[in-house]
Order: sequence, then structure tokens, then C-alpha cells
Amino acid sequence: MPNALTWLFLAALAAATATRVWLASRQIRHVSAHRDAVPPSFADSIALAAHQKAADYTVSKMRFGIVDTLVGAALVLVFTLGGGLEALARAWAHVLAPGSIAHGTALLLSLFFLQGVVSLPLALYRTFVIESRFGFNRMTLALFFSDLAKQTLLALALGVPLLLALLWLMERMGSLWWLYAWLVLTAFSLVLQLIFPAYILPLFNKFTPITEGELARRVGALLERCGFKSRGLYLMDGSKRSSHGNAFFAGFGATKRIVLFDTLVERLNAAEVEAVLAHELGHYKLHHVIKMIVLSTALSFAGMWLLGELIDRPWFYAGLGVRTPSTAAALALFMLAVPEFTYFLRPLMALYSRRREFEADAYATSHAEARELVRALVKLYNDNAATLTPDPLHSAFYDSHPPAAIRIARLAEMRSSP
Repeated sequence: MPNALTWLFLAALAAATATRVWLASRQIRHVSAHRDAVPPSFADSIALAAHQKAADYTVSKMRFGIVDTLVGAALVLVFTLGGGLEALARAWAHVLAPGSIAHGTALLLSLFFLQGVVSLPLALYRTFVIESRFGFNRMTLALFFSDLAKQTLLALALGVPLLLALLWLMERMGSLWWLYAWLVLTAFSLVLQLIFPAYILPLFNKFTPITEGELARRVGALLERCGFKSRGLYLMDGSKRSSHGNAFFAGFGATKRIVLFDTLVERLNAAEVEAVLAHELGHYKLHHVIKMIVLSTALSFAGMWLLGELIDRPWFYAGLGVRTPSTAAALALFMLAVPEFTYFLRPLMALYSRRREFEADAYATSHAEARELVRALVKLYNDNAATLTPDPLHSAFYDSHPPAAIRIARLAEMRSSP
């Protein structure tokens, strides 16, 4: 029977879905309208053909994103008000005791499995049609399904014990179960970040230490100037999956590693790579990583508290299409419904992220050459077919990095400052 939550949920889902589609449509129109002219600030560094490729790539991704959005919204409806979650619970009740931890684990795993089955054709199309059409995909079908198998096994190995622990806490720890569950989730997240660079990443990629040459010398000098210690500089064979270039830091504390995609090293010279790494170092030295962990932990605390308040409310289950309340059903409904209510917080998170990017750029220019960072960014925009003319509103909602023109202009100001 529909209740107030039902209508509130439908309104949130409709508003979020409509906004996603509207913003994607705005992005398509805006990028298409600026397809035939390179922005003046990039006229000397980006060819018109490359600019048009970036526009076409962006439009293709946006159109596909609209389909992805509609499929996702339909899936949420099917599992909630469509009775999908209730049907799964009843199906498992034939073989496992309803309400038991085993029943709850099976319910959640089957939900994740069905979501994965629906998303598989979309992932295949994204990789082997869109990415291939624009020359970025280097993934074979064999590698795609090998990665999928590894990801599934890894998710089961790590996720099943976590689910069992959470459901046990929800069943046994009384009204404060949510606090204990939050502590477990926080500890799990921190441990995962510690083991990620040494044990998980090597399952998918080969990492070769960079110990000699100009790049190693420059990076070593940069780390010494910045007072930064890591477990080494590594080259990752990202080219076996994509021609996109990237660089990142993995882990934290004593497990920090600097990782460069081989595609990045192929395109950038040593001075440009040094500037990119100075930017990434800025995130660490300015405590952006720690701040993000704290923010994420605080948000998960609020989420678990809210679930603790909802779990014993019959209207919560009834309003979202579940007739048989259980701890697992509450967890599933919460994961399905909350993103629709929190969607409109995205601009705040994006704004926060873009400000951190500006701060990291400023840090980079104090430890490396600003002109080298500009050159590196222009090459990356070009090679990754990143649009130089995003729709301002779409960018405000989604972009974790400042638009290219604004970022380059800010760096130019830094370069010209005494």
C-alpha cells in the first residue's frame, strides 16, 4: 500500500532522473554548438580536428549516459516498488530460513548479481563501441571477461565476510548496531586502502619500478624538495586496456606508491611528468586525502545512523515495496533509495573537489614549472579527447576538476606572478 514515503521516493527519483537527462542534453547541445571552433586560449596548441574529436566523443558518451540513466532508474523501480526485492526474498525463503543471516546474505548477493547482469551489456557497449570508435580501447574480449572474473572473485572474497559481519551486527547488537557497523565499515575501508597497492592492483596490471634515467632523477629530486616518502615509483601497463593516460598515488602511510601509466610516460617528457606529480603531491601535502577520508567517514556515519532510525519502521518497508521486513531488506532498500535523495548534493561535492584541484595546482607551481604543468595538461586534454567547452551547469554538477580554459588561465596567472 503506497504511503507518504512512496510518493516522496517517486518524486525524488523522477526529479533526479529528469535532472540527469536534462543536464546531459544541455551538455550535448553546448558541446555541439562549439564544435567548429577551438577556444582562443587553445588555438595554438589544439588542432581543430582534435577539438572536433573531443566534441564527438563527449556527445557520444552523453547520449549513452542518458540510456544508462534511464536503465538505472528503471532498475531501482523494479527492485523497490516493482516488488523485485520482495520476490528475491521469497525465492530464497524456499531454501534458507527467512530472516537468517544466510538468507540476508543470499538476498543481497543476488541483488548485486542482477544489477551486474543488467549493467554488463552497457559496459560492453561503452568499451567495445564508444571507446573503440574513438581509438581509445585496447581491451580484448578475453581480457574484459578475465577482469570481470577477477573482480567478481575479489568482491566475493572481500564482500561476503563484510556482509556477514554487518548482518550479524544488525541482528545482535541492539539499538546501537549502526555504530558498530559504522566502525566495521570504517576499518574495512582503511584496511582496503592499505592492501590495495600491494595486493589488489597487481592482480590486474604489471608494475615495473622506475629506478634509472632522467624521470627517476627528477621525481626523486621532487620528492626530496617536498619532503615526501613513498614505496617507489612504478610504471603501470595501462596501455593493454586503454590509450588514456593517467598518474596516481596508491595507498597511504607507509604503503604510498607513485604510479604512472605507460601511456602517460609515452606522451609527456620528464619535466611534464614531474609537474603532474607535483600536483598529485599537493593533494597529499595539503592533506586533501585525509580530509576526503574524514568527510567520507562522516557521511557514512550519518548514513548508518539514518538506517538505524529507519530499520524498525514498518512504513519504511511498505513505502518502498517490501512486505516482509528484514535487516537485509532494509540495507538493500537504503542502498537503492538514498542515492536518489542525495543526488542534488553533487554540486557541493564537485565544488569542494574543484577547489582542492586549484590548491594542488598552486602547490605544483611552487615545486615545479607552471609552464610544464600547462603543457602536460594540454597534451592530456588532447590525448584523452576531453572537451574544452563543457556546459557550465553540467560542469558545476559533475566535474571534479575545473574546466580546461579556467584551469589553464589560472595556471597562466600563477606563471606570470613574481
